[in-house]
Amino acid sequence: MIQALASYWGGEYDWRTLETKLNALPQFSTQIDGQEIHFIHVRSKNANALPLIVTHGWPGSVLEQLKIIAPLTDPTSHGAEATDAFDVVIPSMPGHGFSPAPSTPGWDPVRIAKAWLVLMDRLGYDRFVAQGGDWGANVTQELALLEPAKVIGIHTNMPGTVPADVLAAAKSGAKSPVALSGDEQQAFEQLSDFYAKHLGYAVEMSNRPQTLYALHDSPIALAAWMLDHDKDSYEMIAPAFFGKPGGLSRDDVLDNVTLYWLTNSGIPSARLYWENKLDFFDIKNVQVPVGVSAFRYELYQAPKSWSEKAYPKLAYYKRHDVGGHFAAWEQPQLFCEDVRGTFRSVR
Repeated sequence: MIQALASYWGGEYDWRTLETKLNALPQFSTQIDGQEIHFIHVRSKNANALPLIVTHGWPGSVLEQLKIIAPLTDPTSHGAEATDAFDVVIPSMPGHGFSPAPSTPGWDPVRIAKAWLVLMDRLGYDRFVAQGGDWGANVTQELALLEPAKVIGIHTNMPGTVPADVLAAAKSGAKSPVALSGDEQQAFEQLSDFYAKHLGYAVEMSNRPQTLYALHDSPIALAAWMLDHDKDSYEMIAPAFFGKPGGLSRDDVLDNVTLYWLTNSGIPSARLYWENKLDFFDIKNVQVPVGVSAFRYELYQAPKSWSEKAYPKLAYYKRHDVGGHFAAWEQPQLFCEDVRGTFRSVR
């Protein structure tokens, strides 16, 4: 697959196509807490649009969200109602893409969430909603914990719903300490498999991010490191380079890798794993209304039973038989439908 990727990347891929798409969007940068933050900000023509901040993850970027901008800001042109309109803010996390590497330590998900609060305030939004997956899920949940009066609802496609004893068993390779339903057992098996076989990249970045020199030295090393993120994502991406694209095309994949290469984001993005002190899947005690999208090929498909217990104000839950870790990028229509459904109750 990497040989096919390299052949297409070197011979046919055209970065200028993406460059044109990006340059057509309103983009800005601002200094927050000593850090330059890049962000896309698209206002809806609907005067009553709900402000929404969307946070990407790793190995992602703002490119993950490009397909959802038009459906969310201009819903009537995409089969939805005018009352579903959003003003969309999509920042680049520090060290990812157009937000440069932090010059000081300490930029963990909590500090990023605090920066997003400043950003939304500067944009004039005193009440807003938030969405995130992967690292963006952690940042989004922290937003709700920091300022529940301002962050009036959140949506996540990688929620923190796993009971503590079940999560501990999945991490250790033990059997579940409690009886599980069918959906819960499936989720437990996904988590156990992930922790046992597919966490190597995160362990390395959590402990030795600065020694991943190959990510700055070789574009092929960077591509291989980014694309072998989790087994289901890899199995979705690989066929695109053999003429069988699924949710993501060859250009989708290489747009993101090229952005990382051109902005030297390999090691700076890895540092977030070293900075982080939070878990991904544990319950965070979020008290604002929450929407959960449970895509089949996410790292784990969150059961409704766990979601109801984790989020006392669960406003929306949808289980999907398709879709994976990069939901906004891969399944934008389903993703937008879920975002709209989540936030109708808080408008």
